[in-house]
Amino acid sequence: MINSVEKIYIEGETNKFCFKIITDSEIIFVPNSEENRHYQAIQEWIAAGGIVIDNAPSGTMDSRWWNCY
Repeated sequence: MINSVEKIYIEGETNKFCFKIITDSEIIFVPNSEENRHYQAIQEWIAAGGIVIDNAPSGTMDSRWWNCY
């Protein structure tokens, strides 16, 4: 079950991002890809009333986040 979703910007650019999902048991980084099953779960969660935390980019993200793009 998804508890929260946060949009993570990569390299401070608004067009490069992924999503961070927090569930009851894990944290998952999800690419912005319609084919991804976790991305589809996010869309269903939004349709059910979930709200994505969308913090504006500020500077360069740590390189460990790049793998979710």
